[in-house]
Amino acid sequence: MATSFKAINNNDVTRARTKLHENIPITGSIVSGSAYLVVDDNIKTYPHGMFQSVYDYPYLSSSANHILDVTAGWAPDALISSSLNVSMRSKKNDLYNEIAQMLAGYNTTGSINKLDVSGNFGNTVALDKMNDVFVLNFARLLTKDEIQKTTGASAFNITLGVSSSYLNAFDKLATVYDKDGTNAKTNSPAGEFNVLYITGSNFTGSAGWPTGYQRPCGLVFYQAGVAVVTASVFQSDFWPWDCDMDSAGLHMDEVLVSGTINDSATAVRHRIRDLSFNNTTELNSTIYFCRANHSEFNYSSNPTYLSSSQIRVKTISTDNPVSFATTVGLYSDDNALLAVAKVSEPITKSPSTEYTLRVRLDY
Repeated sequence: MATSFKAINNNDVTRARTKLHENIPITGSIVSGSAYLVVDDNIKTYPHGMFQSVYDYPYLSSSANHILDVTAGWAPDALISSSLNVSMRSKKNDLYNEIAQMLAGYNTTGSINKLDVSGNFGNTVALDKMNDVFVLNFARLLTKDEIQKTTGASAFNITLGVSSSYLNAFDKLATVYDKDGTNAKTNSPAGEFNVLYITGSNFTGSAGWPTGYQRPCGLVFYQAGVAVVTASVFQSDFWPWDCDMDSAGLHMDEVLVSGTINDSATAVRHRIRDLSFNNTTELNSTIYFCRANHSEFNYSSNPTYLSSSQIRVKTISTDNPVSFATTVGLYSDDNALLAVAKVSEPITKSPSTEYTLRVRLDY
């Protein structure tokens, strides 16, 4: 390989940032664990009992991909904390505190901020506080660099079954969605986030559900890839009924109190009909404009370029020299080859032509 060199100056280099988006739809049969012959074969539980992991295929398979983790917890001063016979009290409280610490941070007194449906963690309005929550933590495989901050059909949304019946959970549907993703909030240590709202889709105006009803119910954290939703979306705090969360007819607050964290996660999973969002992959690029002026790169130092000290590609001495460029190499100041770009076919170069080759490095 013969090489000719030319220095690249600052005017020949520019930088660009590109954001690519991919739609991620997840069906409820995957999340509930009913998509396969063996129910819950794609749901992994752990001895610590702190959360469940959902896979897109039976998790013991080598082709299985981790999709998300599901867990639930409540604040130490939540009303249900005073209940009798509380199961896994410390772990449920620790989960809430850990999530709130990472996503809401601390106040000026050094105390952990509570999760708040207003998005203002310093808010003192008790009704805005999410004291008991379920959490969906999405795998980086799906979210990439972040969940896209957008509105409309491509925004983050979850369709929940909120019928009172456990067996017919999806007779009534509600959608938890990102209403205003283009105006993200920034007062979280986990990065940008926004408020999630809930609205009904197939029982508007009936059973106490007013037309156009929308109510804040949770938060979505874009860079963290986490959604936190108040457990009250399955209770009479939101509808004129309580949802039966298992075959025994236990309501969400009862499951949170007497059940394990796995029980709460299972109850929530079986109420998710589908969810979707767009992810974001950020490509940072450096673009080099490699310019070959009319008087440059018309000869080659390759030994095969000459025959008996004559240029092979010239049969008449008065002809213009011709070379054929196939590769662009980018070198450091100490002449170390850093990157190589290949053209699709050799480019003919002569004194009558000039070229600018655009070389883009993505990272």
